[in-house]
Amino acid sequence: MSKNETPMTRWYWRQVGGTLIEEFPVVERGPDCERRAVDAIIIVGGVNRIAHWREPHQLEGKDIIVVQTKAERLGMYLMGQVFFSARLVERFKPRSVLSVALVNQNDSVLGPLLEAHPGMKVVICPADIGTERAEPEQESCAL
Repeated sequence: MSKNETPMTRWYWRQVGGTLIEEFPVVERGPDCERRAVDAIIIVGGVNRIAHWREPHQLEGKDIIVVQTKAERLGMYLMGQVFFSARLVERFKPRSVLSVALVNQNDSVLGPLLEAHPGMKVVICPADIGTERAEPEQESCAL
């Protein structure tokens, strides 16, 4: 994530709580595929902390939120990330998946199109959040 997107992601996480895992790998690099990480996974109801993606994480049977963040208006590229990230996370067998496009501006045509799909949501972050400095990177911190 960029210096503007990390504060946005953490702002959203503070709204919903749970365990935040930034840059969570949903596909490992292999001979016929590239590594793919989502901007963040939030384990709903998990311990309220920031966890490092290298820690072992149990997603099976959990309610999770997949977050894809862009410090701009919702666009088709981000919509694709949101939609397919949810599909990729299903391999971990969570109980439920909500996939969020976290942006600082919605699009009046694209927003409703994305939200017409079950489990897809557009969240608008306040404009001043993306300009704040990100909290220091920590492997794990309780809040």
